Amino acid sequence: MTSETASKASWHMPDVWTADQKLFPHQVGFTCPPRDWDAAPSDFLRIAPPSVGVHGWMLHAPNYDHQLDQRKQNFAMLEEFAALMANNGADVCGQVGSNWVHASGLGVEGISDFCKKMSDRHGLAFHMAGYTMVEALRAMNVEKVALNAVYHWPKWWQGTVGFLKQAGFDVLWAGNFVDQGWFSTQDDVNKQRWIFDGDLAAKSFDYVAEKVPQADAYLANGMVNFRTGPNQQPQRMLHLTNMLEDRLGKPVIAHDTALYWRIFKSLGLAPAGENGQLLRSLNA
Repeated sequence: MTSETASKASWHMPDVWTADQKLFPHQVGFTCPPRDWDAAPSDFLRIAPPSVGVHGWMLHAPNYDHQLDQRKQNFAMLEEFAALMANNGADVCGQVGSNWVHASGLGVEGISDFCKKMSDRHGLAFHMAGYTMVEALRAMNVEKVALNAVYHWPKWWQGTVGFLKQAGFDVLWAGNFVDQGWFSTQDDVNKQRWIFDGDLAAKSFDYVAEKVPQADAYLANGMVNFRTGPNQQPQRMLHLTNMLEDRLGKPVIAHDTALYWRIFKSLGLAPAGENGQLLRSLNA
């Protein structure tokens, strides 16, 4: 055996990453659904302390067309995602995409068990956006909710409603932008590619609040974007939660803020800035 061969044979990456071997004391990995540029890593990092580093991993599924059965078919890819992130020293993994939990067919308890097993098997905290909504509502002692299903296709948001009901929540009303009357057809909504005029955020939540003033909290499905940023740059619910809560007088919880809340909770950290009641609860 040559010295070069021996050197290669003896060299390997750490089985367990110690603090001095990591680029950041707290390392977080996010998935991204196929064919979506995901804002989650950027948004999360912007509100995180300097000790946090973030890496994204875009799921590779050729011919992906945002169908629920494709989520179920590609569910095993989450195992690969978690394994790769653990191999590279991630402390927490966040799965982006709210529909994966109900599309899986595992049910609420099945998803809870799946997340626990993934965490134990890979030595990190594994969280799914759809289930973190359930965890967040339980932590906020919420019982009655109304769902602003935003751009979600009927089968998508109906799956979310079923998942929430199975978790024990009273869903008083749910409907997307077509149901609310802002668009004539789902095709018109889909053409927007999940990005909408800035004023629709307040208008749509006002609509839901007027429909169901008795709700304990108002929810937003998925990862909707509104042109509310500088030069109409799209922004997710994270950026709008304070404004909406001030407007409605109730907690506003979306799948992006629920996922970030759960990740920070696993890290034992609190975010910077004012980002709504749920994320602010981590400062207690």
